[in-house]
Parts: sequence; C-alpha cells; structure tokens
Amino acid sequence: MAHEEDVFKKIVSHCKEYGFVFPSSEIYPEGLAAVYDYGPNGVELKNNIKKYWWDSMVLLHNNIVGIDAAIFMNPTVWKASGHVDAFNDPLIDNRDSKKRYRADNLIEDQIAKYEEKIEKEVKKAAKKYGDAFDEAEFRSTNKRVLEHQKKRDDLHARYTAAMQGPDLEELKQIILDEGIVDPISGTKNWTDVRQFNLMFSTEMGSTADTTKKIYLRPETAQGIFVNFLNVQRTTRNKLPFGIAQIGKAFRNEIVARQFVFRMREFEQMEMQFFCQPGTEMKWFEYWKKHRLQWHEALGMGDENYRFHDHEKLAHYANAATDIEFKMPFGFKEVEGIHSRTNFDLSQHEKYSGTKMRYFDPETNESYVPYDVETSIGVDRMFLSVMCHSYEEEKLENGSTRVVLHLPEPLAPIKCAVLPLVNKDGLPEKAKEIQDELKFHFTTHIEAKDSIGKRYRRQDAIGTPFCVTVDGDTLKDNTVTLRFRDSMKQERVPIENLRGIIEDRVSITSLLKKLDI
Repeated sequence: MAHEEDVFKKIVSHCKEYGFVFPSSEIYPEGLAAVYDYGPNGVELKNNIKKYWWDSMVLLHNNIVGIDAAIFMNPTVWKASGHVDAFNDPLIDNRDSKKRYRADNLIEDQIAKYEEKIEKEVKKAAKKYGDAFDEAEFRSTNKRVLEHQKKRDDLHARYTAAMQGPDLEELKQIILDEGIVDPISGTKNWTDVRQFNLMFSTEMGSTADTTKKIYLRPETAQGIFVNFLNVQRTTRNKLPFGIAQIGKAFRNEIVARQFVFRMREFEQMEMQFFCQPGTEMKWFEYWKKHRLQWHEALGMGDENYRFHDHEKLAHYANAATDIEFKMPFGFKEVEGIHSRTNFDLSQHEKYSGTKMRYFDPETNESYVPYDVETSIGVDRMFLSVMCHSYEEEKLENGSTRVVLHLPEPLAPIKCAVLPLVNKDGLPEKAKEIQDELKFHFTTHIEAKDSIGKRYRRQDAIGTPFCVTVDGDTLKDNTVTLRFRDSMKQERVPIENLRGIIEDRVSITSLLKKLDI
C-alpha cells in the first residue's frame, strides 16, 4: 500500500511538471483547496476523453441527441429533485484536531483495512507454497483469514443497515466500537454525526431587496429532465431515445481527496435514456454492457474493471451499479449506471404544473417515461488514464525512463517532429512536415536539447510517435519514425507518415471496437 501511495504521489507531481494539472490559484499563499486547473497537455487529454464519449453516444446512436443546459436553474428544480432536502453526507468532527470527516468514509476505510489484512495473508501463503498453493482452500480454512473475514462481514452488514436511514447515532457508535482514530490527532474524541448539505448557493437579482437564492447545480441530470419536452418536440424522437450532456457540476464536499478524484468543481458526461415503462431493466442491462465495453476498448486491462452493484438504492432508483477502476488507492467508481424509474419527470410535473408526458402512437396512451442514466466523471476518467499509463521503465542499459503509455487516440500530442540539429535546413524541413500533418492530428515541433532528451520529454507526456528529421531527409525524403511504447525506430518516406499514424491515433479507431 505504501508503494502504491508513493506511485500516486509521483503521478500527481508528474501532472504538474508536464503541464497536465495545476493547483488552482497557486500564486496565492493558500491557493484554493480541492480545485484544479488543467494545463496545455491536460486539457488536450481531457478533450479527447470527452470526444470519445460524445461520439460513442451521439455519433453512433441515431436515437441519442445532445444538449448544453445552463448551470443556473430555477431553485424549485432542486426542490423537485430532492437535493434541497436530501442531498447530504454524514459529517463528523474530531474535537482535538478540529478536522472534519465523512463518517461513511471512515467506516469504509476500516472495511478496506480488513480486506487488506486478508490479501496480505493470501500473498504471504502464496509466496510460501508456490505452485502448490490453493487460494480458494486457503481462504476458506485459514484461521486468521476467517477471523478477518468475519470482522469485515459483520462491520459491512452493520454499516449497510445504518446507512439505510441513515441512522446517525449508529454510524457514530460503529466508529467508536471499531476504535477508529483521527489520523492527525490519534484520538477518538468524536462529535455526533450530523447531516451536511453538499450544494453551493448564491444570490441572483439586480438589487439587494430583490435577490433570490439559487444554486450551482450539483449534477447535470436535472438540466436534461427539464428540457425533456423541448427535445422530444423539436427532434420528434420516439421512445426509446436519449439526451446527452457534458457539463460542470459543483459539490461542497466535506472531504475532497485523492487529487482530481474528488473535487468541488468537476465535469460530468451524462446521458439519460428514456424508455417505455416495463422496458427499463432491458435497457439497464444494455447500457451496463455498452459502457463497460467503452472502457475496455481503451486497452487498459479488462482485469482493472469491475461492476459494484449498489446495496442501498437511491429513493428514485430500482437498479444501480458502478463501474470501478483499479486506482493506486484501490478499486474506485468512475461511472454509475442507474435505472431512475419515472421519478424525476414525475417530480418536475408535480412541482411545475407542466405535463411531462409522452404520447405513444403505438399504444395510443400518454405516460411519464422511465429513465436509465449513465454518468461518468471526466476528471475521474482523466485520473484513471493517467494512473494506468504512468510507468518508470528500466532500460537494458540500466537507465530509467518515465513514460506515459496513454491510449494513442487520447494522447495530447499525437506526433512530435524533431529536427536532429537546429541548423542546416533541418528546422525548415521539420516545419514543412508539421504543416502537412497538423490538419489531421495534433502535431508538435521541438528543436531544443539533444535528440535523446527530446525523446524522453515526449515519452513523459505520452506522445505515441516521434519523427526525426536528419541530413538524409533532405536527400531522400525519408525520416526516422520512433514508436513510444517499444522505442522501435524505422525509416519511412514522408508521404507515408500520415497513413501510418492517423489510423492509430484517431478516435474512430476506438469507436470501431464498440458493438452498437
């Protein structure tokens, strides 16, 4: 675990050093906690992730369209959605450190500790017995494993029951019974658990006496729901159909942590798929399959993904699951798939007085459609890509290179054109090559430092291809093409560059892997 934490720290440092992510307002002494800016390479990677998602939804599905709803909405929207009354996390303070925590996170971390103890025992036994090791038998018979497993299962069952209410007194009692201490003070001097609303509010109005309280949206979904009628009428789509949106959301997180994994300002890629009542589970299973396939197409290892079905369903849902990715700090949610029934449209119908209904020409009846949601955090997806791609690779000569094995279509820069020396007409030839390629994919030109240092710099930002222009290029119109992952080099004609590179770095190459 300590090693994984060290790797994560290196990834965070790498993101800043190579222009992926900067802490917000960094020039001021205190900055701004849990808010980040995306640098030149970060914004390109982020935009490529968004394009891949958008095209997989809107381009590949003829029954999905997009919108871009405003961040500010009538405050009654959030009353109807339940956020004003129920968008809370259980908060607890330590009186000695004066630090604030989410009670559920403290308990989940304790559950994870029991799981880590089990895995430690399994790894130790596997090393001891080698090929003769039977993991299943060991897990079912080893005394220590069984003890840890019982503690884990008992705690999990107790925690799940407490969260149903939630029972705030029971959550505190669990923390006390488990002997959970504040990591800063080392004490168990906890306050009572209380609910904390996560919405940011502000005021809107031209004068002080005419202002009204409004909210920065905590999710993008409601902008889709309130526009359901507008979209359906203007597109004339019949059920089933979906509405997609990419946009910012804001949450006043009690504990923002793990770099861009949990922030107060973040971006969501969300699609609401409206369907006939009674068909929602069929579409729920469809979107589970399709969304997992979308992730697996990136080639970051199928074993690094898993579904985690919700034991506690939101009041509006009849099915829910998360797609989790193996981060350096464990399996964490990157995407949620929820069957939201007809709750949202029904609530907006109730609070607005507007009929949120669909007339079905096949059955000749009007009804409130059911809805299946897919929602993925752009920032979490960004982090999962960075975590998987980062490698400190030992080379045959004993040296080490830091390389980002980014999926080639997502890489910020697809090709770097490098004149071997910054003279003798090579920079001019390099510029000529760049001018030809830049219309097809992102191309960078760099002439400073030795060619070896430039290769390493491009490896560190994840550039899949480097093109070296040398003296022979001026004679025979060929260049050296270097491949990032293998470091293999081959001589190719300039006219072949586009064909070799374009097919591998286009978003289309990913979309073709999806079974729609």
